[in-house]
Amino acid sequence: MALVVCTALAAAVAAQTVCTRPAPGPRVDARPALAALAALATVPARTHRDDYDRAAFGPAWDDGSDAALAGNGCDTRDDILARDLRDTTHVATTACPRAVAAGEMRSPYTGDRVDFRRGRERGGTVQIDHIVPLAYAWDSGAHAWGARLRLTFANDPANLVAVDGRSNQDKGDSPPAEWMPPNAGFRCRYAVQFVLVASTYGLAVDERSVAVLRDALGQC
Repeated sequence: MALVVCTALAAAVAAQTVCTRPAPGPRVDARPALAALAALATVPARTHRDDYDRAAFGPAWDDGSDAALAGNGCDTRDDILARDLRDTTHVATTACPRAVAAGEMRSPYTGDRVDFRRGRERGGTVQIDHIVPLAYAWDSGAHAWGARLRLTFANDPANLVAVDGRSNQDKGDSPPAEWMPPNAGFRCRYAVQFVLVASTYGLAVDERSVAVLRDALGQC
């Protein structure tokens, strides 16, 4: 399963996101990400704020933050499942005419095959991860944003990827200095996305994470 590389438009970050698939082949051109990493605002260490609230980023998951998908009736979770899963079947729900009912994927974080079945008991086997965690973003500058920008960030496909549930839980709100994908083959793409998202939204990154990201990009 290859992550769709999405680059948010910095000049219109509250309006739309452009998503393109990476070129075929295992190598990724890390030069844009390395340049963006060098220009990132950095802080010596993460400062954990005590006023983080998930609700500050709006309802999970919003329909309409991505201009290409706005108004399709499906929320962001449905859209990411449709993007990242393979061999999917669909079902119509009250809101979404083509919600993913079942599918399969190889979790990019582990490389393991995971089956998805829609439903309260089984849907958690595949979860949607924020590559730059919401709580980390809050500590890194999002606490000063307006509600619309926070909603856009929380639903930006450039910052979202379908993964196995256990990896998502293990990661929590950890930055790269504390957690990187166990699947070493995915760390380059993970670092590229983390850096481009942080750069687009003007987020500061702690110095230990900058070093980890630089090392991962050097392996691309």
